[in-house]
Amino acid sequence: MKKVFSLILALGLIASLTACGGGNASGNETGDSAPAASTAKLRFVTGGESGTYYGFGSVIATHATNNAGVNVVALSSDGSKANVFSLEENEAELGFCQSDVMAYAYNGTNIFADSGKVDCFSVLAALYTEQVQIVTTNPDIKSVADLEGKSVSVGAPASGVYFNAVDILSAYGIGDLDADGKFTKINATYQSFSDSADALKNGQIDAAFIVAGAPTTAVADLAATKSVNLVSLDDEHIAKLLESSPYYTKCVIPAETYGMAGDVTTVGVGAVVLVRDDVSEDAVYALCADIFDNAASLVDTHAKYGEISLDYGASMTAVPYHAGAAKYFAEKGFTVPTK
Repeated sequence: MKKVFSLILALGLIASLTACGGGNASGNETGDSAPAASTAKLRFVTGGESGTYYGFGSVIATHATNNAGVNVVALSSDGSKANVFSLEENEAELGFCQSDVMAYAYNGTNIFADSGKVDCFSVLAALYTEQVQIVTTNPDIKSVADLEGKSVSVGAPASGVYFNAVDILSAYGIGDLDADGKFTKINATYQSFSDSADALKNGQIDAAFIVAGAPTTAVADLAATKSVNLVSLDDEHIAKLLESSPYYTKCVIPAETYGMAGDVTTVGVGAVVLVRDDVSEDAVYALCADIFDNAASLVDTHAKYGEISLDYGASMTAVPYHAGAAKYFAEKGFTVPTK
């Protein structure tokens, strides 16, 4: 009887230890160096199903799952801000995010001022630039200053686009807000990309802020029916903007993108892949390697692979990189900040 009782106690102890030893997001429960990332599913929140985040994220996930031993599944979402909250609530391990929204979340500012900072994530890599496109069909609007007194769509209230509009308009002295956060020097409307394009087409607004990788479907569709211009930013105001908001980068949208008269100079934010801190170093390293080592050969599967570079991938400074990403970039000769 004592032997039976002892056996029951031993089995119970084993079961208890097993139940308490919850594995990490890589599936490598032992803590050794074996890359067992494929035993766990990494949920990758992206964006709307018609957008670049979801399309490109799905390609990344499929290739990594089939070739890198990392089981990744892409999920549609409401975009950058929602993705940060999904990471915080452990509803996802990976997420696309604009670099400015990433910085807001990490520091608890702007659209995260009320909800508070979220710092459970690190950077896996920056992949490509999302340009700030100030779209107009009004030929009299030639500079940002010309937007004063005009009807301008600035994105949804408290969205990333809204704060991009605040930053740029403020650099030109027309971004003043009242106590309710409403613009005082433009007649602002708060619309999605597609609704903004429809309003421009119908002559209901003079211009719209759209932040996305160019060419953007909503703008391209508009350009197919009307003459479209993008408003350029001048070097003096770009320098002022970069000084106060270092998460922007200067970029150029070629004239042929929308059949414009000339190239357009603007600023952009990074499309960044974020990863929860508790995802294993092995899994993050493997995913980084799969994205960057194979980018040149995968352009046919998604055009955004053609914009990927190690220089840009390692360029983020506002938020530290995950240790697995830092290991990968170090092997390529790049030093990135870590926690």
